[in-house]
Amino acid sequence: MTSLDTVAGTQMKITARSEELADILAVAGRGVSTRTSVHVLTGILLRAEGDRLAVAATDMELSLRLELDATVEEEGAVVVPGRLLVDIARLLPPGEVTLEYRPEEGVARLTCGPATYSLHTFAVEDFPRLPELEGENRFSVDRQAFLETIAKVGRSASRDESRPVLTGVLVRFEGGTLVMAATDSYRLSVKETDLPTGPGRELEAIVPARALQELARLGGAATADTIEVGILENQVVFALEGVTLTARRIDGQFPNYKQLVPESFEAEVELPREEFLDVVRRAALMAQRKSPLRLRFEEGEVTVSAQTQDVGEARESLPVRYGGEPLEIGFNAEFLRDGLESVEDDKVRLKLISPLRPGLIQGEGDDFLYLIMPIRLAG
Repeated sequence: MTSLDTVAGTQMKITARSEELADILAVAGRGVSTRTSVHVLTGILLRAEGDRLAVAATDMELSLRLELDATVEEEGAVVVPGRLLVDIARLLPPGEVTLEYRPEEGVARLTCGPATYSLHTFAVEDFPRLPELEGENRFSVDRQAFLETIAKVGRSASRDESRPVLTGVLVRFEGGTLVMAATDSYRLSVKETDLPTGPGRELEAIVPARALQELARLGGAATADTIEVGILENQVVFALEGVTLTARRIDGQFPNYKQLVPESFEAEVELPREEFLDVVRRAALMAQRKSPLRLRFEEGEVTVSAQTQDVGEARESLPVRYGGEPLEIGFNAEFLRDGLESVEDDKVRLKLISPLRPGLIQGEGDDFLYLIMPIRLAG
């Protein structure tokens, strides 16, 4: 991987295929900052060296770097307004595009056929230096296993930035096991995954959920068997098929999730996952304006219902093996649906204690758990 250190004020000229340039800029553009007073962070760094064009963008929490084969006539670097460059490249006709930067003019010129665009630039020396993935900090993990673990837990991370730790996912390597955990204080997801390869030692970091979700998006279309990972002092670096994603580590103490899970439950109900999920999805249509989804367990059946004033009501029953005292509990419809969708087995186990204690969703194994807090029901 080439370094992104640059020489300020150097001219640059490259030629590349417009379609290929548009593709890598579209990916890099997702790292461009949209909420900053630091103007250079709204830009994309372009650096030409040898026969490659390196592209980078960062908002200081997430950075993306890619490379493209190009005809480099003059080596150099420039930072160009990111969103505008992405939009221009996306609309260019097929063919060759030339990008030229002359520091004395202070503009980058993009030429494709009869079309020419001149873009004002930012100072290259102001663009943050991004870390490299190398040396003893680098190790490989199985791509599919890593991405599947992200998919299980990522949606449970909080979006409330007032509690930064909860916007991240705890990523822990324990020998040959990968553990990921996420919680927004209303639900908790924990997934343990056996890894054929790993760091060979215990490591952990709290990684922004947004960064892992971006990695999952990139990795979903990849064909490589592994992802390269590096856990640094302040950052985590992932490399996959020519794309390098860097995420800022979140400082703080992640909740002790093991203490949040009750040691025992009063009832355990096994349900057909697909059938139960379909019932929940249908009933959830009537759970609007934060109305709870009600689950009532009685002898031999569970009734799922929802009611929203001035909207309507839904009620549907499903036969289950339940022989305890009648129990009615309310859940956030979206959170319950997320938990059920995270289970891939044919059967789902729902463990309950009481209407005011959390419920636990698991598949047929014990390598994944989804703890969900109830909603107090009126009446």
